[in-house]
Amino acid sequence: MLTLEIVSDIVCPWCYIGTRRLAAALALIRQDQPGFQLRLHWRPFFLNPDTPPEGEPYLPFLISKFGSREKVEEIFERVRAAGRPYGLDYAFEKIALRANTLKAHRLLHWAQAQGNADALVERLFQAQFQRGEHVGDMSLLVSIAGECGYDAKAVADYLASDADAAAVREEEAAIRAQGISMVPTFILPGGQIIVGAEDPGVLAAGIRQALP
Repeated sequence: MLTLEIVSDIVCPWCYIGTRRLAAALALIRQDQPGFQLRLHWRPFFLNPDTPPEGEPYLPFLISKFGSREKVEEIFERVRAAGRPYGLDYAFEKIALRANTLKAHRLLHWAQAQGNADALVERLFQAQFQRGEHVGDMSLLVSIAGECGYDAKAVADYLASDADAAAVREEEAAIRAQGISMVPTFILPGGQIIVGAEDPGVLAAGIRQALP
């Protein structure tokens, strides 16, 4: 089974689109290889590494970053337009806080040590972009983990500690040291890299090239 590494951040709207375009790419591959299987390994990236631990107001930050409310709305609409063909409905208006995602990445680190974390990743993206939930909040992360079948008490104890915080930060720094500065980035066996939420055809071609 092939392993595809995905460098992403839960607060990156294009990373969510990337999951859908990847699913479409896999459907293309399975048209002629019905039994093809792919294991996903999620790797951390801090889109906004300066975000305070408690978060900060979302829209004011974006207006400051991009220069005007109008520019921000243009960006929102561009993302919405890209997501619609894949059934994604972005509710940016529900997002109150720009979240610090260290705890979310730690949760994914913990979950992947136990097995497949794809359902957890999907639920975290839903929380951020469709429900407007604060994905930096520990109690929310515990609740989401419970919904996804994990032991909520174990998750609460883990997130209340500093376990794996240094390891996640070090992994993110190592990813940047490789020259990766945009997400999503897909890393295929052999080191081939596809940067961005590329068209399904591009992703499918890259995966096919990595097949033995």
